[in-house]
Amino acid sequence: MSTPPTEPQIEGALDHTLRPSAWNDYVGQEDIKENLRVLITAAKERSHAPEHTLLYGPPGLGKTTLAHLVAKELGVSMRATAGPVIERVGDLAAVLTNIEPNGILFIDEIHRLHKTVEEILYPAMEAGKLDIIIGKGPSARTIELALPPFTLIGATTRIGLISAPLRSRFSGGVFQLNFYTEKEIQKILARSAKILGIEADEDALAEIAKRSRKTPRTANYLLKRSRDVAQLDRTKLTLAAAEKALGMIGIDEAGLTPSDRKILEALIEKFGGGPVGVKTLAAASSEEEETIEDVYEPYLMQEGFLERTPRGRVVTQKARQHIGGGSQTTTLGFSKT
Repeated sequence: MSTPPTEPQIEGALDHTLRPSAWNDYVGQEDIKENLRVLITAAKERSHAPEHTLLYGPPGLGKTTLAHLVAKELGVSMRATAGPVIERVGDLAAVLTNIEPNGILFIDEIHRLHKTVEEILYPAMEAGKLDIIIGKGPSARTIELALPPFTLIGATTRIGLISAPLRSRFSGGVFQLNFYTEKEIQKILARSAKILGIEADEDALAEIAKRSRKTPRTANYLLKRSRDVAQLDRTKLTLAAAEKALGMIGIDEAGLTPSDRKILEALIEKFGGGPVGVKTLAAASSEEEETIEDVYEPYLMQEGFLERTPRGRVVTQKARQHIGGGSQTTTLGFSKT
């Protein structure tokens, strides 16, 4: 007897269903879409694989979806993996030698590739070959494997952690995905609601869009949780149902989560507003440094709640008013560490 799917599996299946499957369904990032369209069209006319491309930006903005769309437009398969998964040269060789001609290799979190693996990747990207050393010492020898033509699409949230030699080999372009507008998010939510069969009022979707951190992944998550509340209340998705669901999750009117507020509160209450370094802030807020830098800071800075200075992180007057910290004078005694 088959095992019923678990909640994460169901959620993952829903996320896959909501992922755009055509260029026209992908909302936003118009400049990047146009650049990729030119890259794809030119490559198809030459019957070549497009040049390697790097996508970067905060989580949830659509980097993986763009890679899938590129593969679909080219009519080729895509092999997807992640930097931490490729631990040894042999792992990379296994992936590369199994790509179909002109296929796509998508590496998420590419900044986390091991240095040794990264160096083996250089000739694969430039010359379509893989140099593998067999044995050790005087008896060691190098085997050169010819690879089928392929396109590497890398994705990262930490562009600064990618080495200059690797970054320079993305000759197809290095593109930054930006946060979405509320109007774009609302359009995405309307499409998702239709796919999920959710009867939703326009003002409910507008409220979810306003609190979605300008991120499609977050918007779809909030839509599904709002749907759950509306279902249990035996009503369609109204503004009241959306507000109730968002309140239960702890998403405030500015889209801040409890973790966002905890970081700002730590800055205000423990450090007088800053400046303070990310290591100290992580310890004070019980969050990982990478999580603060990758997940929370981009949105807080985008919305004007937080600033980075040479001496560390500083809250703004907007953050003080939102958190209720008054209008204390910022002190200037903390280092970046």
